[in-house]
Amino acid sequence: MIRLKWFTVLLLLGFTACSPSRETADTLVINANVYTVDSAFSKATAFAVKDGRFIAVGNDKELQERFSAGEIYDAGGKTIVPGLIDAHCHFYGLGLNQEVVDLTGTKSYEEVLERVKAFQQERNSDFIRGRGWDQNDWEVKEFPTSRELDELFPDTPVALERVDGHAYLVNSAAMKMAGIGPDTEVPGGEVVKESGKPTGVLVDGPMALVDAVMPKPDKETIVRALKAAEKISFDYGLTTVNDAGLDRSVIEIIDSLQQAGELRMRVYAMVSNKPENLDHFLEQGILKTDLLNVRSVKVYGDGALGSRGAVLKAPYSDKPGHFGAMVTPVADIRALAKRIAATEYQMNTHAIGDSANAVILETYAEVLAEKEDPRWKIEHAQVIAPGDFDYFGEKIIPSVQPTHATSDMYWAEDRLGAERVKGAYAFKDLLQQSGLLALGTDFPVEQVNPFLTFYAAVTRQDLEEYPEGGFMPSQLLEREAALKGMTIWAAYSNFEEDEKGSIEAGKFADFVVLDKNIMEVPGKEIPKLKAVKVSVGGEWVK
Repeated sequence: MIRLKWFTVLLLLGFTACSPSRETADTLVINANVYTVDSAFSKATAFAVKDGRFIAVGNDKELQERFSAGEIYDAGGKTIVPGLIDAHCHFYGLGLNQEVVDLTGTKSYEEVLERVKAFQQERNSDFIRGRGWDQNDWEVKEFPTSRELDELFPDTPVALERVDGHAYLVNSAAMKMAGIGPDTEVPGGEVVKESGKPTGVLVDGPMALVDAVMPKPDKETIVRALKAAEKISFDYGLTTVNDAGLDRSVIEIIDSLQQAGELRMRVYAMVSNKPENLDHFLEQGILKTDLLNVRSVKVYGDGALGSRGAVLKAPYSDKPGHFGAMVTPVADIRALAKRIAATEYQMNTHAIGDSANAVILETYAEVLAEKEDPRWKIEHAQVIAPGDFDYFGEKIIPSVQPTHATSDMYWAEDRLGAERVKGAYAFKDLLQQSGLLALGTDFPVEQVNPFLTFYAAVTRQDLEEYPEGGFMPSQLLEREAALKGMTIWAAYSNFEEDEKGSIEAGKFADFVVLDKNIMEVPGKEIPKLKAVKVSVGGEWVK
């Protein structure tokens, strides 16, 4: 009897030894509603992760039989999408904004002043900075003046940045520091004046005079800003951010923090168009790690539509004789394009007005004629003349921000007129022409929340569901296109489609668990979506 038992045990052990052993994984995710965003836009219920990458994607039964894992995460039927990519934002700027007066959402100049006073009472700063005001949101939709700031802060310099980053309101103390007076004229912008005297509003070019005298953040402040921005971004499910304009010093701090494991956010860094930056990075070549990609230059073509700095082919409809101004002279743009085209770097150019877009598109087409797969981008591509859409395609990618359309829709026609506005925020037309769109927010110009990007893209409405049917509804995007624009298309625009942007074996295990199904939830509920859990390289960062 004892011999029989031992024979049975040995038989079982032999059978086990002959059966195939299960593969090991670090994490097995099961019971999920997975939108893989692969080439077929297929769905799955499970996937396995090992060494920071997806190693298998399939169904629960198949993967549970195939893998043993250190962690099994039961998603409880929740929807999972690839890690979200913001294709155009100011990540470092978001962090710095946590150090200044928050003026977003102010409904009057009086409210701006109250926030500045409260900030200064708390901080007692030697140089007061703020960001986020927008005169288009006020009852009186005119630029403010420095008069009230001078009364409140006669000796302390104040610089308050407009929401789009293309205008400052400064007081007399700041203008004195910057050497701005009645005779000050700066190319590429405007010192707004009344009766020959500066009002305190500086549009584009002259802002550099204030930047030059503004206290520079030290390394401790930079590190604090980057970590603050990372926390905010992870909370919304962002796993890669395209920072549209960084200096070498900040890029090197980002790299050092990532190498030390103190910053997990993946950063696609566009190098700011400054001689010292270009001389270094264009000479050095592409800088690429798993977390950092430096292979593009951010150039400003013109200003913004809200501050009437965007360059139009015909005068502004609400300001006769005014065309806007190029921030970077046309000759410089052409010379820069030739220099960048001789390298492996992208040129990513801010272009808002139809005239600025025409200049940039024509320049791109000329210098890229013989270049294979450059993937240069037009950042914003906001107002396009009918004949200029044809420039977009495999070599020139539109990088757009859907919430700009729903923020600007209340006054865009005033600026552009009924006919010209038809070529503005034309996301569907751009998609049909180019075959893909990279979607971003431009935060902190807009809110960080990527679900607002998705909502604006597929509804073209504000949070009160205005207007009925959407703003220029012919330009609505389908939900599949919107999700691709925030994942695989954004990755492609960064030359990163082989490592991120979809949930497929071999790619980084970047993914987001959502509280509701983004592809099926009613439109009005999209802005309320939450990122429940967030993974970067197989590690939970939320």
